[in-house]
Amino acid sequence: MQAVAEVVRKAATAAAGQQPHAGSAAALPQSLQSAGEFLSFKLGAEEYGIDILKVQEIRSYEQPTRIANAPEFVKGVVNLRGVIVPLVDLRLRFGLENVEYNDFTVVIVLNVARRVVGVVVDSVSDVLQLTAEHIRPAPQFSSAVGGDFITGIGSIQGRMLILTDIESLIRSADLGLMDG
Repeated sequence: MQAVAEVVRKAATAAAGQQPHAGSAAALPQSLQSAGEFLSFKLGAEEYGIDILKVQEIRSYEQPTRIANAPEFVKGVVNLRGVIVPLVDLRLRFGLENVEYNDFTVVIVLNVARRVVGVVVDSVSDVLQLTAEHIRPAPQFSSAVGGDFITGIGSIQGRMLILTDIESLIRSADLGLMDG
């Protein structure tokens, strides 16, 4: 859990000091406008990245209260200091095999479109600074694969991150978490 605490500290420090890059993103193609700091996390064997500015906090996984008739990937809700937060298991949402929850399983609490949502992931790694040179356009997939939520592929220090548009994912109609 010390590694998780260190990542949380880095994420909070990065989010507090992060300012939008003026002018630099406008010159990039739409698919590459996601340069900045990313929280990296694992789902199975793959590593993903989400914009650090969307991250509110990282918490250890706790059993949520199940909601009737919710999709399988919506695990339920938890009470986070008086705020009821829905939990979405990204492994299940992305169609990956179900993995047992363990001490490394964490919830990334996001603040998306003025809504607090938690996403369950296998583990968090660190915060990475990616420039436009580190990011390549996402390959085109059929709609069955769900490539709509991939903004690009980040490559840094011998690692490849699947950069995820977490806001579009959370806003998607199949989650049912957002109005209209």
